[in-house]
Amino acid sequence: MPIHPPRQRSTGNSERPGVQQAESALMEHYPRLVRLAYLVLPPSLGRHRRVLAAHAAVQRALPGVRTVPEAPALSRVPAQTRGAGRSPAPDGTGSAYAWMRLRVLRAALAHERRPRWWPGRLPAPAALRPSLPAVWGLRLFPQAGGAAELALDQALSAVPGAVRAAFALRLLEALDGPEAQALLTRAGSPDPAGAVRAARLLEDADRAGAEELLRSGEFDPCVLQTRPSDLLRRRHRMRAVAAVAALCVVAGGLVALTERGASAPAPGGGARSTFAPALDPAALLTTAAEEWADTSRIDFTAWPARGDRTEDRPLLSRALRAWGHTPDSVAVSATPGTLAVPPAQPPQLLYAGEVDGAAVVLLHDRGVRVVRYAEPLTGSAPPALDFARTDGADVTTGAALVVSRGGDRARFLMAPWISRTTTRDLLAPDSPARTLEVNGDGVTAAVPRPSPGGRCDSWPVLQLRSSGRIVENHAFLLTDLGDLAPVHLTFTPGPAAGAGARQPREATSTPALLAWARTACSLTALRGTGVRAVNNWNFAEQRLPESGTPAQWLCTRADTWQGPGRVLVQFLPPSSSLTGPGTVVADERDTARCSRFGQHILAGTHWKAPSGRWYVLAAGSRAVSRIEATGAVRDAAAGTTLAVRAPRDASVELTARLREGGSLAAVR
Repeated sequence: MPIHPPRQRSTGNSERPGVQQAESALMEHYPRLVRLAYLVLPPSLGRHRRVLAAHAAVQRALPGVRTVPEAPALSRVPAQTRGAGRSPAPDGTGSAYAWMRLRVLRAALAHERRPRWWPGRLPAPAALRPSLPAVWGLRLFPQAGGAAELALDQALSAVPGAVRAAFALRLLEALDGPEAQALLTRAGSPDPAGAVRAARLLEDADRAGAEELLRSGEFDPCVLQTRPSDLLRRRHRMRAVAAVAALCVVAGGLVALTERGASAPAPGGGARSTFAPALDPAALLTTAAEEWADTSRIDFTAWPARGDRTEDRPLLSRALRAWGHTPDSVAVSATPGTLAVPPAQPPQLLYAGEVDGAAVVLLHDRGVRVVRYAEPLTGSAPPALDFARTDGADVTTGAALVVSRGGDRARFLMAPWISRTTTRDLLAPDSPARTLEVNGDGVTAAVPRPSPGGRCDSWPVLQLRSSGRIVENHAFLLTDLGDLAPVHLTFTPGPAAGAGARQPREATSTPALLAWARTACSLTALRGTGVRAVNNWNFAEQRLPESGTPAQWLCTRADTWQGPGRVLVQFLPPSSSLTGPGTVVADERDTARCSRFGQHILAGTHWKAPSGRWYVLAAGSRAVSRIEATGAVRDAAAGTTLAVRAPRDASVELTARLREGGSLAAVR
């Protein structure tokens, strides 16, 4: 059963989203849109101007406020968001994201059609507006890649923008040929069919490799390096600018003195804030109690407001004021990649009540963040403000939030679609789940947390079940890794003879629980890193030399809310204990390995047999057809595993060949 809602298609070609819909799509998919614009823009701009032009094209894609009415939603969604961030339709129509993508594509393609003398090489209307973002005194460059990235960049530089656009749409946006051609036609490309054919020639050599390269830092204009510009020329310009600025300051001071009386604030009033409307408790959004059962968007937008203080205007005002103008006395924490900035629009109220001696308010910022405000009811301890990313949450990753955490225990606020709440210990896979009490507001009883210290003698998790009103017979596991949103645990079983690639599934089966019993303690390394989900992939089984007993190879992949992932490759030899820990043989960050974008893996380790002899063991995923060892020992084996006698400290290089062609190096 799929965890994520299916994509929605539409037959309409001209539906224009409202400003709020478009802004939500832009905020949620900003890096994706900027990368697309950067790939399509002409390389002749230079990397600095190309970076700025890509950001400008995306930021200018928002529709005008005065002429755009709210568009009717394509599918039923909670009333307060009215379709923000709907799933993009593959054909390029029928969603706020697809409409934004089309505008970005048009703007990027227009650069090549403008004369070189045109200001900024932008289309006429945009050229008349100030060019933002603007950077003075620095040059911006994406991270440098290797030889493969350079070769791809040179190949893309030699083709027209429409071909680059088709290439990006097929590999990054997963559009097929007709869909990419239709989108290029709407974007104004003169020969979309030819562009798609040329793009297909570029990707024929190694489609998977090209897709991985396009997602690398070389083509990411959101992760940048800086260098100074021409310092001598800048010094001369600064002197002239300083003289003009001094004159402006004098003139501005005179004007301010003459109008001071008119602009003074009213008695008893504070300074007005740009975010004042978003910080008004009366403007807080709420969702109807049963909306979750009648919407295709099952995430935090479907949560109703709960708690016995949802009408406490002073409490809500203090929470919003602390968010908008955080004083130094408030303790602030944020998961990696989360902006601790005021909201641009009124947030959604999820909870307001008293928990464990504190008044707690949970707010949701338009599908992007969840914010927790907590003030002690007694004593002099300062309030706390916690931020966490939640963009792209679904029925599992949007199923619970930490409402109170202290010491070794925590309480959670459950999603309204959770029908059964239990707990279990991952280090006791043969023990049944235990019922967890939940009060009328959806707050659980206090439950143990995984030990924050060095000990790992238990690993408590939540085992939840979704209501049959939205998902049939769906149970899943969540664990607390120190952030507001608990982490979703999944499992991918080993390859079956003659079967294709297998997909992650819920970690509630016996094989999944047994695998997690031996690897749960490795989750300690992921605390507080903004992890969204962790999957255990049993990618190979190997018969050990001398005894022939089976050992397992697991790739534990942690996906963050930011996007980059981390993998731990673990070797699990036979053990007399159900919780005998494995050996971590590789640890790699910011990688696509062990995901659907990196489905091939090879790993190796030194292993001592009961006889005292040492071996080099290696294993690869299902597509590996041959493994070779070079260096201190040389050997090769057909299939997905290799075992060769070698000294304990032997330096060995491992490579593999894939059935469909190509080679693979071992992960380190």
